[in-house]
Amino acid sequence: IPVQGSPKARIVTAFLWDGDRVLLVHRSARRRWYPDVWDLPGGHVEPGEMPGEALARELREELGIGIAAPSGPPMHEVHSNTFDMQIWLVEAWTGVPVNAAPDEHDAIGWFAPDELAELRLVHDDFPAIFGKAFAGHRASP
Repeated sequence: IPVQGSPKARIVTAFLWDGDRVLLVHRSARRRWYPDVWDLPGGHVEPGEMPGEALARELREELGIGIAAPSGPPMHEVHSNTFDMQIWLVEAWTGVPVNAAPDEHDAIGWFAPDELAELRLVHDDFPAIFGKAFAGHRASP
């Protein structure tokens, strides 16, 4: 997390949706920032990197899956004093998600909408963001 006066962290995450569940990663209790909570997979945008490219790289590094870099706008953005986060809906990928970054996450899991209330999530905004995403997908044929 940046110190006062330094630029905000640029973070990209994926709302990985398999039709009725979302994939979350559990941040290790040893993590310096936000330990022992469930989060969306993703990470920091490197200098000179486009956000969509960063998301594809992070999902490859963390979950061992391939995605096409998203071209449209994110489904949601979260802004704080220390970071700007973009969340993209990802419904297509190649490979099977695995915990390819055990130093960062001690578990990954698929969760249905009604299971999320029991989880400790990294951001207070996530239940509302997830609820909107689920509602939008229930409405489509």
